Amino acid sequence: MANKKTTIKDIANALSISTAAVSKALHDDSRISIKTKEAVRKVAKDLNYQPNHLASALRRGKSNLVGVIVPRTNSNFFSSVIQNIEEVLNKKGYNIIITQSNESYQKECRNIDTLLFTQVDGIIASMANETTNLEYFEKIKSKGIPLILFDRGENDLNVDYIGINDYDSSHIIIEHLIEQGCKRIAHIGGYRHTRIFNNRIRGYIDAIKKHNLPTDDELLIESSLTTEDGRKKMQQLLDLKERPDAIYVASDYAALGALQVLQENNIKVPNEIALVGFGDEPFTAMLTPTLSSINQHSEEIGKLAAETFLKHVDTEDLKQTLDKQILQAELIIRDSSKIY
Repeated sequence: MANKKTTIKDIANALSISTAAVSKALHDDSRISIKTKEAVRKVAKDLNYQPNHLASALRRGKSNLVGVIVPRTNSNFFSSVIQNIEEVLNKKGYNIIITQSNESYQKECRNIDTLLFTQVDGIIASMANETTNLEYFEKIKSKGIPLILFDRGENDLNVDYIGINDYDSSHIIIEHLIEQGCKRIAHIGGYRHTRIFNNRIRGYIDAIKKHNLPTDDELLIESSLTTEDGRKKMQQLLDLKERPDAIYVASDYAALGALQVLQENNIKVPNEIALVGFGDEPFTAMLTPTLSSINQHSEEIGKLAAETFLKHVDTEDLKQTLDKQILQAELIIRDSSKIY
């Protein structure tokens, strides 16, 4: 009994009044006397009564909760996006529920089911690396719940999307490396089935062809972009008969692994092999050498994602359409790619 949650009925029984009277007293209803209100509040405090705000909100048809799904929370990019989503939504009376997929499709599906069961008013998501089946995201749409995708999303869902121009980002990086005198540039990318990584790969290939540089298949490697995978793929490139003189990595974490292997092999960065990452994680400015990387404008993406959700709330008949908000990426040039 010590762990039993106190209900309105318990308060009503203690005071020998109706549950309706207790509910009205707790909501400061003018039809209830001050004496009764004071008695109800005292008993509620004594019994450690905790109101079920979610149940009350659901009775009104609105939970004031927004679900946020990210691949991982230990990334500065995703944590910054979450922070800015929360700041914007909190000001409008919303709280957020954060879930992470850990790049797992199955966990992402369970996250979606949990958020739908909680009856969130909307979902803002970035897809897991493993996700190729869009059935669960279609499930969100079928329930009439606003769905906003950021960073990773698929056009086939026909929903709002906020991200950077991944295709142009690759061009910016390749142009920079060519300006540094690099002629054999490799790319450790993500998996092609994920739209953003496919766009980065396409951008890399087109930029290489534009400058008539080698387009050897061995220079383009798909990976999970973890630090450990960055180490493995870097070693794979070092084992080639003709090594690259520059590596463009589609993630700072994988770039960190690549840098570790280069240093372990006493390869001078950037003079022997230049290196560029993606994401501008805080550690990129603390490495030796400091790591060049793409700034993805996480703060603006978070704010735009939250504001897009609020547009759906403010305009009840606003239909889900493929409304893309694409930001231009910025290359932060540091020591790892500046060849003197």
